[in-house]
Amino acid sequence: MEGLVTLWLANFWNYIGTFLVVLTVLVFVHELGHYAVARWNGVRVEVFSIGFGRELFGWNDRNGTRWKICLLPLGGYVKFFGDAGVASNPGEFLRHMTPAERAVSFHHKSVGARAAIVAAGPIANFLLAIALLAALFATVGQRFTPADISEVMPGSAAAEAGIRAGDRVVRIDGSTIERFEELQQIVQMNPGKRLVLTLKRDDTELEVPVAPRAVEAVDPFGTVRQIGRLGVRHAGVEFKHHNPLSAVWAAGREVVSLTALTMHALGEMVVGARPADDISGPIGIARMSGQMAEQGLVEVVLFCAFLSLNLGLINLFPIPVLDGGHLLFYLFEWLRGRPPGERAQEYGFRFGLAVLMAIFVFATWQDLKRLPLFKFVTGLFS
Repeated sequence: MEGLVTLWLANFWNYIGTFLVVLTVLVFVHELGHYAVARWNGVRVEVFSIGFGRELFGWNDRNGTRWKICLLPLGGYVKFFGDAGVASNPGEFLRHMTPAERAVSFHHKSVGARAAIVAAGPIANFLLAIALLAALFATVGQRFTPADISEVMPGSAAAEAGIRAGDRVVRIDGSTIERFEELQQIVQMNPGKRLVLTLKRDDTELEVPVAPRAVEAVDPFGTVRQIGRLGVRHAGVEFKHHNPLSAVWAAGREVVSLTALTMHALGEMVVGARPADDISGPIGIARMSGQMAEQGLVEVVLFCAFLSLNLGLINLFPIPVLDGGHLLFYLFEWLRGRPPGERAQEYGFRFGLAVLMAIFVFATWQDLKRLPLFKFVTGLFS
């Protein structure tokens, strides 16, 4: 019994503990971006919170900001002077402020200043992803597999298209390919779709159209989904070490590539070309965190970089309550010369909150369906 308890505690730390540590770091960096640019623009920050709900502990700094850790650690917020709530919606008392209060009020700053403050959170997450990847590329090295084909599986899509061992993939649909990992990402994202591969064979280049075969694979979250497969193997794996400057450049290119692939996948989900089974919520991310922790520090750092990128990207979606929704309001204000009416903003925030709750419920349901216990219980009734 004691051994089972010890094992359970170890698994709990690997999954929940790692997840909370990673999430806390990402949320802190995101909110620190808002905080830093707000202070630079002379805005008074009333609260800097990690988590929601009841405060567990906190302290006040000399500028009057309350820094606190709260009970529910699934996010965080920065509350500016003039905000009515944690979503930075304007308070009714704005019109009664004194000149001194207006000078430090978020909602009395220019549209450009407010947009910069709001955009700083997602930008901080993108910069964190670049910094983490650059640190790995400069120390451990960047996984680099030349896009050389060492073997073509008989009867595969590649074999039928005329791809041969010894070919090097240099472009896909006009986009330059430098690493085999880039080839894998594009192929897996396009099962059954026609791609044009530009191959270098000996001293000549030739274009080969090919449609990756749709095959079923189990992802790290335990979801069975369709991916594309060419049926080729690479020549070998290398680790390319960068100097600090080239590491930042390589990390930036990696972030841009991952962002493009993520947006492509989301676009396919929206139009129905890809199932929404790939979406994961807190449970799925916690499972993945534990799996990365078991593989070592390098995998945890890579996972942290990937989550930071996605957190920044999601927050830029034009949904009221999210940073992207605020930026949409500011764009409207800049074009129209005045902000949307209070009622319009209130309804917008309510709509945004409803959308976020629906996404959260859907993602959690997807997570639950992947759990072995859930599959066992539902199997009893089928």
